[in-house]
Amino acid sequence: MSETPVVKERAALFRYVSLEIDESTLLATYELDGRRFSEAVTYEGVLLEDNPAVAALAWLWFLVAGLSYYKAGAARQIDLGSTPLGPRGRALLEAALHQGLGEFAYNNDVSLDDVDIVGGTEATSVTGDFDPRRVLVPFGGGIDSVVTTSQLSPELDQTLFVVSPAQGRFASLEATAACSGLDVLRATRALDPQILSPDPSFFQGHVPVTAMVALLAAIAAAATQRGGVVMSNEHSASAANLRWNDLEVNHQWSKSFQAEVLIAEAVNECVGSGLVVASFLRDRSEVWVGEIFSRLTSYHHVFRSCNRAFAQVAEERLDAWCGECDKCLFINLMLAPYLSRATLREIFRHEPLSDPARHDQLRVLVGAGASFKPFECVGDPDESAAALAKVTGLDDWRDEERLEALARELRPDRSFEELLESQGPSRVPAHWLR
Repeated sequence: MSETPVVKERAALFRYVSLEIDESTLLATYELDGRRFSEAVTYEGVLLEDNPAVAALAWLWFLVAGLSYYKAGAARQIDLGSTPLGPRGRALLEAALHQGLGEFAYNNDVSLDDVDIVGGTEATSVTGDFDPRRVLVPFGGGIDSVVTTSQLSPELDQTLFVVSPAQGRFASLEATAACSGLDVLRATRALDPQILSPDPSFFQGHVPVTAMVALLAAIAAAATQRGGVVMSNEHSASAANLRWNDLEVNHQWSKSFQAEVLIAEAVNECVGSGLVVASFLRDRSEVWVGEIFSRLTSYHHVFRSCNRAFAQVAEERLDAWCGECDKCLFINLMLAPYLSRATLREIFRHEPLSDPARHDQLRVLVGAGASFKPFECVGDPDESAAALAKVTGLDDWRDEERLEALARELRPDRSFEELLESQGPSRVPAHWLR
């Protein structure tokens, strides 16, 4: 007999209970209808105590990190308690709730428009001590953050920032970071076990993780007097997947330009303008990133963007590209205009682009197979379509009639060459550029 599905009911109240800061750890505590959750983030070699700038930014992280636990019940009321926040911090929280949990709301068919946010106390701004020539680069081991580190001005003192789960570091990320030769500042994030092994009655879904990482990096920057947090989010991260209930649902919302501005303004409200949070790749396309990365040959056999390399449970992590997911297919497509087919096979150990089993996924990526792109960190359909058109014109791929036929269906708004130019506004300070 099949099991009766568990009925998921929305909670009444989510509470922000407390934030404790000791020498190296942030300990956040929340409550969902009386059920308590705690998350700990421990930094290595960074002193957090007795630093007003660290404390101010930690409260901001506390607010956004709470959404990892709020989502379990999608409570109708959020009580901020005594959490200090200013108008820009509140604006960030509200956007992270509605836009950052947009995919979550869509997949669970739960509108969050009725959520009432109460409580909170007035925040006091502090002035931090920041060196604009010293920056932290949140590093994920994929082509984006690799390209950022390679293109930043050599006049900058850059250090990578890596967040690992309590279950152990990610091997592929570590290998890619080591390849950079740069120093690494680390934090370990220990989620509450109740979220890792959830109650069947909990709602499940995507949360704005990149926003949380950006704020953890800002805390580390404040603790070490660094004046910049250099993100690696491209122009297309702002493109929505679909529209639902008058809400633009974007899997990559916390990588979007809107989120970047909200995070930067909230950070500046806390500690002044001396700490800059901006994405180095904001005005760049994925096609441009692929072109730059294709030249960075020392990384080609260590980098990984496949999500199956980053499973929370260490035993479930793959030590190679799976060749099946949308990320494998997309990165394969972005590099195919620049690297030989033989080189791509050496890197991926698969050929997702020509795999008949991946063809329907490819149609979705290029905008021919669905009304919206997949809920993954992939470029917009224009980028994929332009890259496919470029690939099918190469001698290496002329035998792939299926790809050529698909390319003929497409009419991207931007050409491949246009995608190699600047795509829009950027907040990158001039001294970050070469």
